[in-house]
Amino acid sequence: MKNKKIGLAVAAALALTSGAASAADLPAKVYTKAPPVVAAVPAWDIAFGSAIMSDYMFRGVTQSNHKPSVTAYFEPRYNINPNLQLYVGSSFESISFANRAAAEVDIYGGIRPTFGPLALDVGVWGYLYPGGQCIDTVQGGGNLCPVGSSALANGNIMKKDVSFYEIYGKANYTFNDYFQLGGTAYWTPSFLNSGADGTYASVIGKVTAPTAWFGASGVGAYVSGEFGRQWLGTTDAFYGNIKFADYNTWNVGLGFTWKVFTLDLRYSDTNLSKGDCNAFTSDFRTTDTGFPTAANNVAPFAGSNWCGATFIAKLSADLSLINNIK
Repeated sequence: MKNKKIGLAVAAALALTSGAASAADLPAKVYTKAPPVVAAVPAWDIAFGSAIMSDYMFRGVTQSNHKPSVTAYFEPRYNINPNLQLYVGSSFESISFANRAAAEVDIYGGIRPTFGPLALDVGVWGYLYPGGQCIDTVQGGGNLCPVGSSALANGNIMKKDVSFYEIYGKANYTFNDYFQLGGTAYWTPSFLNSGADGTYASVIGKVTAPTAWFGASGVGAYVSGEFGRQWLGTTDAFYGNIKFADYNTWNVGLGFTWKVFTLDLRYSDTNLSKGDCNAFTSDFRTTDTGFPTAANNVAPFAGSNWCGATFIAKLSADLSLINNIK
């Protein structure tokens, strides 16, 4: 779900370039006076927005215990020229983690070049989780929690600080006014500060309905989907030097747009088993037992549904100074 924030600028760039004719297709123009002045693209812009969603899903895994979540973002941008943009940003998401972190706070930045219908995006994304507590059933020694820390009845554990960063690259190609296809890649040396490296790659497609379908109402619609794979390495000693399971994730949804608002209705799922999901997420509320796997290898072998099929409804508003503030 994090990709929503960066996809706004990409979509805007694609809208400007989609359907453009090549120079060879245009008739020659003869001017009897100076050609008209083309308005310059403003150098500075700020994008911002907020959303409420029934579930905060990140690569097929709930970050909010399958409960509603709110988010907001703020993204200053600098346009070097119409085809090259620099940006930094920050966002906030409400979450529900085992370590009782107060929220997810993201800090990110990068560069977005465009080449006709091809839009690229390369940057660094930092995920910060302030206010966490160390959670462990064994306390007072080694890399485990200090004496007096909290413990979970199901035996799951989690570090106080699970902050981490990822390096990412994205590409999106607009074939015409109705169809886009893109891909993403992310890498981190320590996913959720677990010591396990992580690589995520996905393919994303979007089909936009013709505007004529909705007349002059201003309503738009689209269908989009993503298929991705998350590769994960081996954790550090705090988590028992276990190899997290790699997994596939996918989602498909229908969206409606009107002015600055978007209503997105989406189905999300993964192929992670309940046992592997429990080892990966440190689910704090599961009471299911009897799901042993290579990663979930400590009795009572709890199982989690945080990685299973779910439906998400999300209502968002996205604005920018250039497009929406007069």
